[in-house]
Amino acid sequence: MFPIIIKIIGAIGLIFITWGIFIKNEIKQDWIFVIGGLFLLAYSAYLKDPIFIPLQIVFVLASLYEIYTLRKK
Repeated sequence: MFPIIIKIIGAIGLIFITWGIFIKNEIKQDWIFVIGGLFLLAYSAYLKDPIFIPLQIVFVLASLYEIYTLRKK
Protein backbone atom coordinates (compact mmCIF):
# COMPACT_ATOMS: atom_id res chain seq x y z
CA MET A 1 0.00 0.00 0.00
CA PHE A 2 2.76 2.47 0.93
CA PRO A 3 4.61 2.23 -2.43
CA ILE A 4 1.37 3.13 -4.24
CA ILE A 5 0.94 6.21 -2.04
CA ILE A 6 4.52 7.30 -2.75
CA LYS A 7 3.96 6.87 -6.50
CA ILE A 8 0.81 8.98 -6.24
CA ILE A 9 2.83 11.66 -4.38
CA GLY A 10 5.40 11.60 -7.19
CA ALA A 11 2.68 11.88 -9.83
CA ILE A 12 1.09 14.81 -7.99
CA GLY A 13 4.48 16.55 -7.91
CA LEU A 14 4.85 16.06 -11.64
CA ILE A 15 1.34 17.43 -12.22
CA PHE A 16 2.09 20.51 -10.11
CA ILE A 17 5.32 21.28 -11.97
CA THR A 18 3.62 20.77 -15.33
CA TRP A 19 0.75 23.02 -14.24
CA GLY A 20 3.23 25.65 -13.06
CA ILE A 21 4.70 25.93 -16.54
CA PHE A 22 1.40 27.33 -17.81
CA ILE A 23 0.86 29.91 -15.05
CA LYS A 24 1.69 33.47 -16.09
CA ASN A 25 1.97 35.02 -12.60
CA GLU A 26 5.62 34.42 -11.65
CA ILE A 27 5.16 34.32 -7.87
CA LYS A 28 2.20 31.95 -8.12
CA GLN A 29 4.19 29.85 -10.61
CA ASP A 30 7.13 29.62 -8.21
CA TRP A 31 4.89 28.53 -5.32
CA ILE A 32 3.43 25.80 -7.54
CA PHE A 33 7.01 24.76 -8.42
CA VAL A 34 7.92 24.63 -4.71
CA ILE A 35 4.94 22.40 -3.92
CA GLY A 36 5.63 20.12 -6.89
CA GLY A 37 9.32 20.03 -6.07
CA LEU A 38 8.63 19.00 -2.47
CA PHE A 39 6.34 16.20 -3.63
CA LEU A 40 9.01 14.99 -6.05
CA LEU A 41 11.65 15.32 -3.33
CA ALA A 42 9.59 13.01 -1.12
CA TYR A 43 9.34 10.54 -3.99
CA SER A 44 13.09 10.79 -4.72
CA ALA A 45 13.91 10.28 -1.04
CA TYR A 46 11.75 7.15 -0.99
CA LEU A 47 13.67 5.85 -4.00
CA LYS A 48 16.96 6.88 -2.33
CA ASP A 49 18.05 8.32 -5.67
CA PRO A 50 21.41 10.13 -5.27
CA ILE A 51 20.87 12.19 -8.43
CA PHE A 52 17.29 13.37 -8.01
CA ILE A 53 17.39 14.17 -4.30
CA PRO A 54 19.94 17.01 -4.70
CA LEU A 55 18.28 18.05 -7.96
CA GLN A 56 14.93 18.52 -6.24
CA ILE A 57 16.54 20.36 -3.32
CA VAL A 58 18.22 22.79 -5.73
CA PHE A 59 14.97 23.18 -7.70
CA VAL A 60 12.96 24.03 -4.58
CA LEU A 61 15.64 26.41 -3.27
CA ALA A 62 15.87 28.15 -6.66
CA SER A 63 12.10 28.63 -6.72
CA LEU A 64 12.13 30.00 -3.17
CA TYR A 65 14.98 32.35 -4.07
CA GLU A 66 13.04 33.65 -7.06
CA ILE A 67 10.00 34.26 -4.84
CA TYR A 68 12.25 36.18 -2.46
CA THR A 69 13.74 38.33 -5.23
CA LEU A 70 10.34 39.03 -6.82
CA ARG A 71 8.83 40.10 -3.50
CA LYS A 72 11.85 42.27 -2.75
CA LYS A 73 11.24 44.38 -5.88
